[in-house]
Amino acid sequence: MPTPYETTTGSWLRPTTFFWAAVGATAGLGNLWQFPYLAGKHGGSLFLLLYLVCLVLVTLPLMVTEAAIGRHARHGTVLAFAGLVRLSGRSSHWVWVGRINVLAAFLVLSFTAVIGAVCLAWIFYGAFGRFSGGGEQAAASALTGLVADSDNVRMFMAWHGFFLLLVVGVSMQGVVGGLERVLRALVPTTLLLMLGLLVVSSLSGDLLAASQKLLGARPEDLSWASLWDALFHAFYTLALGMGVWVVFGAYSHRDTRLKRSVLAVVLTDTLMSVVAGLMLYGFVGDSIDGLAEHGFRLLFVTLPAGLSGWPLSQLLTAVVFLVVLILVWTTSLAWMEPVVGWFREWTGAPRPLSAFLVGGAAWLMGLGSLLSFNLWSSHTLFGGTFFRWLELVTSGLLIPLASFCLAVFAGWCLTRSLSMRILGKAPGSFRVVWLWVTRIVLPVVILVIAVQYTRGALEQMCGPLESPPVWCDKKQPSARPAGKPERPAPPVSDGARPRHKEEPGPSEAGGAPAVRNDPEAPEGQKDSDIIYDSV
Repeated sequence: MPTPYETTTGSWLRPTTFFWAAVGATAGLGNLWQFPYLAGKHGGSLFLLLYLVCLVLVTLPLMVTEAAIGRHARHGTVLAFAGLVRLSGRSSHWVWVGRINVLAAFLVLSFTAVIGAVCLAWIFYGAFGRFSGGGEQAAASALTGLVADSDNVRMFMAWHGFFLLLVVGVSMQGVVGGLERVLRALVPTTLLLMLGLLVVSSLSGDLLAASQKLLGARPEDLSWASLWDALFHAFYTLALGMGVWVVFGAYSHRDTRLKRSVLAVVLTDTLMSVVAGLMLYGFVGDSIDGLAEHGFRLLFVTLPAGLSGWPLSQLLTAVVFLVVLILVWTTSLAWMEPVVGWFREWTGAPRPLSAFLVGGAAWLMGLGSLLSFNLWSSHTLFGGTFFRWLELVTSGLLIPLASFCLAVFAGWCLTRSLSMRILGKAPGSFRVVWLWVTRIVLPVVILVIAVQYTRGALEQMCGPLESPPVWCDKKQPSARPAGKPERPAPPVSDGARPRHKEEPGPSEAGGAPAVRNDPEAPEGQKDSDIIYDSV
């Protein structure tokens, strides 16, 4: 069935905008709260090399494929696949790959905005001294009060709406006047701010220790778990399976060297991860054991607590979380673009109206995730809240399914001449490696990632329930089966991968703060005041 409208997608005015926009799309929370932990745990520089190998052999071919399809079609992901289906004479059902991309991008945007709301609030909380002198207890209390307190839902919703207004406001201005202008300004500014904060954090004297932890070679820490973690992080950290690279490829300037730009994006994203790890260690090195913490707790509890002891702590905290906000803001802009592009091409609506309607729909969908932390936290289906199931469907099904189908379609359904024409100029060796990696390696790896992710997600829903789900170990409903991974962090962390048996649980490491019943805890805080650990 033909698409009702085929509209011009627009394009960047400058060849380098593709690079800056792609860095903005890929550099996210995973650079801050996941990669430093993984590098510290799995052998430092050896894990870094392993991660780069996974990027080059697995992730990079998929990124190049998506971007090349977009540049060839000069349309959003749905019309791009519709055009390729017509050229290749394949079944029209393949167009669903583009539709799944759009759906995945929309769902990720919806719950990313919830975390963006916390980042936005933390700028003001830090600037007005909410964390000063209180240590981790003050930060945990502030987080619980904002996110998990049922009496404070309206405030949380206000921050949520405020964050989405920032995203929608830029998108309404268009490809050039909005996205290009803002991304070309924000992304370099973020890099400079991170380097400046790294210099400031080095004043603590822990930079040498941080370098040894993150970049020192420790072969004894490498294992098969290191390979899995590198593979999961490489797959989930670069905005694959959501149509972002297709859209950015469609917007790319005719003089943009696409494959070189994609490689530069991957290396820049990795460099930002290293800088983030060194910076975090300098700020909170005395509070954690070698970056043993990661995830939500590290970013929103341990980090502000560590910053509270620094001179000019209020200003410093505000600047640090401004950087965090920009990272979430730029990734949200990227995830919104496939949805806005699809809506415009489907309806022919003007861009301001399209961006407003998509933003409003994302706000409504995001309310389900937001309420899962407070008013709806006790309403579960088979042990999972609305947010847990939304994250599982997106990360365990939609993103891997879209990526798997893309690899199969590009590797097996397109003719050799068409696929080479889409790929563009490239050395013969690159073409051969790309073809066989796309045909053989990518489908197998993506399928394994999807199965492992889903299994870990389902197992983490097993708890002390009266009637645990059928997939749980009935003999030990409150514990995971030995040796099997927990559910990984969601894609918004840009570093989804399963945790392993020897890793600490959510209250000890990657999860959100758990307020325990102890004599020093403020009145009214209980063990039940636990924010869902996956974020």
